[in-house]
Amino acid sequence: MSTSTPDHSAPDLQALAVGDVVAEKTFTLTRDSLVRYAGASGDFNPIHYRDDVAQSVGLPGVLAHGMLTMGLAVQPVVDWLGNSGLVADYQVRFTRPVPVDAAEGAVLTVVAKVGVADASGARIDLTVTFDGPTVLGKAQVRVIAAAATSADAAASTGSAPA
Repeated sequence: MSTSTPDHSAPDLQALAVGDVVAEKTFTLTRDSLVRYAGASGDFNPIHYRDDVAQSVGLPGVLAHGMLTMGLAVQPVVDWLGNSGLVADYQVRFTRPVPVDAAEGAVLTVVAKVGVADASGARIDLTVTFDGPTVLGKAQVRVIAAAATSADAAASTGSAPA
C-alpha cells in the first residue's frame, strides 16, 4: 500500500531548519483499501464503493474517504518521529476528492517539510497530491519532543518526569 525510504535514526527536533524535507511517501489506494477502511471506520457511504451511486450524486466515481486520506498523510511524519517526539496537533482542509479507479486505484504522494522550527518543536507542512493537484489544503502537523512532553506533564502535575 505504500512505498518509502525509511530513516531509522531518531530526529533531532532542535536541529530542524525551515524548508527541511523530513519525510516523503507514496500510498497506493485500491478499492480493497476502501472496503477495509469502511469496515474499520464504520463509514459505509456507498460513494466509497459504488460507482453508480457516486455518479448519481455528481461525483466522477468512487472516492477515497476523507479521513483515510488525512490519516495516510500524517503517517510519514509519525514514522519519522518514531519515539523521539509526538504529534501535538494536526489539521487539514479537504480541498479535492481522491477518485479511486476500479482498475488503476489512486496514488497519493506526501511530502513533509518544516514550515516553522522553534524551541518547543516544529510545524511540519504536508503537501499531499493525487495526479498532480493537492488534495489537502493547509495540512499542518505540530510536533514536539517526547522529553518535552514528559517535563510538561510533570510540571502540570507537580511530579518529576520518569
